[in-house]
Amino acid sequence: MDFKLFKEMLKRILLVTFTAAVLACSAAPKPQQLVEGIPNIKPDEQQSLVCKEIVALIENYNYKKLTVNDSISSLVLDKYIKALDPYRSYFLASDIKDFERFRTTLDDAFRAGDLSAPFYIFNVYSKRYNETLDYAIAHIKDKYDFNQNDTYVFDREKMPWVTSTNALNDIWKKRVKYELINLKIAGTPEAKNVETLTKRYQNLKSQSSKLNNQDVFQMIMDAFTETIDPHTNYFNPAKAVQFNEDMARSFEGIGARLQLENDILKISEIIPGGPAFKSKQLNSGDRIIAVAQATGEFEDIIGWRIDNSVAKIKGPKGTKVRLKIIPVGQDMSSKPIIVEMTREKIVMEDQSAKKEVKSIESNGKTYKIGIISVPAFYADFKAANAGDPNYKSTTRDVKLLIDTLKNKDKVDAIVMDLRANGGGSLLEAIDLTGLFIDKGPVVQVKDLKGNVEVSNDEHPGTAWNGPFAVMVDRLSASASEIFAGAIQDYGRGIIIGTQTYGKGTVQSSIDLNKLVNPSILQRLASLVQKGNPGSGLTIKGGKDTPQLGQINLTMAKFYRVNGSSTQHKGVMPDITLPSFYPMDKIGEDTETSALPWDEVQRSNFTPVANLAPLKPELVKLHEARMEKSLDYKVLIQGIADMKKRDLETSVTLNETKLKAERDSLEAKSLEKTNKLRASRGLPPVKKGDKIKKNEDFDFFQDESMRVMADYIQLKK
Repeated sequence: MDFKLFKEMLKRILLVTFTAAVLACSAAPKPQQLVEGIPNIKPDEQQSLVCKEIVALIENYNYKKLTVNDSISSLVLDKYIKALDPYRSYFLASDIKDFERFRTTLDDAFRAGDLSAPFYIFNVYSKRYNETLDYAIAHIKDKYDFNQNDTYVFDREKMPWVTSTNALNDIWKKRVKYELINLKIAGTPEAKNVETLTKRYQNLKSQSSKLNNQDVFQMIMDAFTETIDPHTNYFNPAKAVQFNEDMARSFEGIGARLQLENDILKISEIIPGGPAFKSKQLNSGDRIIAVAQATGEFEDIIGWRIDNSVAKIKGPKGTKVRLKIIPVGQDMSSKPIIVEMTREKIVMEDQSAKKEVKSIESNGKTYKIGIISVPAFYADFKAANAGDPNYKSTTRDVKLLIDTLKNKDKVDAIVMDLRANGGGSLLEAIDLTGLFIDKGPVVQVKDLKGNVEVSNDEHPGTAWNGPFAVMVDRLSASASEIFAGAIQDYGRGIIIGTQTYGKGTVQSSIDLNKLVNPSILQRLASLVQKGNPGSGLTIKGGKDTPQLGQINLTMAKFYRVNGSSTQHKGVMPDITLPSFYPMDKIGEDTETSALPWDEVQRSNFTPVANLAPLKPELVKLHEARMEKSLDYKVLIQGIADMKKRDLETSVTLNETKLKAERDSLEAKSLEKTNKLRASRGLPPVKKGDKIKKNEDFDFFQDESMRVMADYIQLKK
């Protein structure tokens, strides 16, 4: 990241004096008066201010150097409508025609902070959504003929918008019929199926009723920023907190994962080591019905949004929280118990790097392979900046794992598993690479001015210099690609898997509060202090400063040390395995707003080794195994079947035919499973049996270990 440019940006924007004019309305045409029955969720002044700021940031500092114009407006409108109704199951053709008047005006409106048009569109959507659910609920008890040969089109993305309410109702009646058939095939009685589906739709209505202007604003900004590029994203205050907690792999609270079930907050999991775990006062399945702080009255949270309830339960470490609990297994009418506990910092170990040791036999020899799974490139920057010597990060965690694998487990090789690792901290990607190379450039970054900066590993020495491989797949992105690319360019290890995602752009996280004149924030805060109804302003920690959220703004591009960008193309593996994920639907090269691939000058680096002579032999041995591998053949057939099913847009509503199709698919799947189990000397399983954890088989991981065994033997 070019920190000089970032500081310059902050300095320039902080000099701007905002006035009341920032909250002025646009000259763009206003939506018509909302008709009776449409929910009237409105934007607030805070969101108006944030919208203007985001436009200014994008036009001045996004890597694309573009102007938000009529063309952008048109794309935003299409993306927003698609986000609300992707399968054309709610809006009518008349609604879409009505929305056309906003096609070339959203750019001017956003620049002026006018959000009335997209909020109007959402309110129309909300009305249609509730109308269709009301219709569906009213017709669940109808008598359906499950022997008819009609069909339900579940994917209407490429079909025209329906022109009448009757046509829309017909779609939903077929959906109700389809869901009832599914429940019937599962073997439950008709009365129970009607009850289950009614509750399902009523729960959807209940969740819809809890949406507020922050939710709507988030959807609008998602459509806007993703039109600019796939990785420029705005996070409202709540999502900003979640993003930073995910990056730190830690949060402060009681250490329980929560979920909403029929408007009741339920504990789904107790996190080991946290206050809830240590106190032994809570169990999975317990329901929380009220919350209070160390002092003060209890607040009943039944029917609350889950994020609002969680905000009451979480809090700074060292503070106390009290909960009213209905224990698991007890009726909701039971007398609640009250528990009190002190919040602590919770480290999410299950989402951190972890290791395992496996053995593989090859040519009469047994090799011990250490597998290190890294789910993301995380770092607790807050703790690090505070001087905490034990702050959490990917590199620190992996270093400890390597020490154990090397000194205690005595492994012959290490495989780094970066499958489904979407990236994270660039600094962690650099530091992690440094565990495998002895100093040198790791990545190049070009800023929006065209300046190229080389980021180096400055730490001498390596944590592991033995045989090494990196597993990647289509979901390996960003920092994962920087690491895998550097390992490949240095000749430090073998890359195994599929072509990676291709995200080669750099985002800077910008706290919008730091860009806004304090007098404007003070004026916004006064709206809350005066009790302005529906202001929607978010006040952090009881202070008087509204929180505006954060934007992750694309400001630079990654380049490998060999000069090639990871953008669009990603990293190509040395040993290619089939992709379980559709390559034509997932990846940067499938994003219409993505930046193109290019390259810069090669940096001055010295490869650790030349693996070019070994790679053809490794590929030859790998392909020979695949020709004989039942797992490989089953995987290839499974991918082909999945592609075929992915093309389907409708399903039969004939119970006999649908059940026959399901039974056939299940029988084929069971047959494949038992063939594979027989090849491994495992007993067959029957329909409904759960496969034991120690009998799980990871074909990709197994083949990566075999490639490592080949590598060791070829090196010798």
